[in-house]
Amino acid sequence: MNIKLLATEVGNLLKYDTSINEINRAGGAVFPFRSDRFPNDAITSQRAQLVYDWIMTAGRTPMEGQKRIDLLRQFCDTITPADKREALADIFARCLGQSGQQDLLRQEFEQRGFHQQIHAHAKKLFCQANFFHAVFEACKAYNKEVRTKSQSTKDGADLMLAVWGPDTGCLKITPCQTETDKNVQDGVKFLSAGLMRAVRNPTSHEPAIHWPISKQDCLDLLGFVSFLFRQLDAATHYPCAKKHP
Repeated sequence: MNIKLLATEVGNLLKYDTSINEINRAGGAVFPFRSDRFPNDAITSQRAQLVYDWIMTAGRTPMEGQKRIDLLRQFCDTITPADKREALADIFARCLGQSGQQDLLRQEFEQRGFHQQIHAHAKKLFCQANFFHAVFEACKAYNKEVRTKSQSTKDGADLMLAVWGPDTGCLKITPCQTETDKNVQDGVKFLSAGLMRAVRNPTSHEPAIHWPISKQDCLDLLGFVSFLFRQLDAATHYPCAKKHP
């Protein structure tokens, strides 16, 4: 991990977005040590110099490697405004190197409590920062599991609209007796169909370079698919009812 580069770039990123008091409060709250001084003639901002001092002190203080990364990330997250989080993540990725970046992504993924199918199909891709294909594989897995449980030959949105319907569908998460029952059932139907149309189909037919998915969008979408997998786990299969003329 290139601590000096991290200290320099984070300080430069945040020199107009925080204050000396905020930096010192964050440093005192996160780190179990006091900041040392590391004069750097190339730094002209007091705030950038203070960020530099805290990060360099963390780099020089003996501790286990992952703990150091965790503390540095917590400190930087605390003083970074929301609109600079993506830039901060890019700095960490460059300074940590490939293995360090994968460790951070793995930790972020595992903190989410995703469904086991998301772990099976998307975790490796997410940890490689392959966010587009992580989402695509999760969507494909959900489509396949719905087909398997429903014993249907349909696919995509047509599959979801057919098997999750409150009247004629064969997968039920409610008794579908009351208006509320039917609304909930319809909700899962339309959420599932929407996933196919808005996410799976574009990732299936469009090149990744033309349909980029950010890390935050990837996490949000994986959480959405995880929710649908849990509904599928709870669903009971019934013989599909036939529509009457």
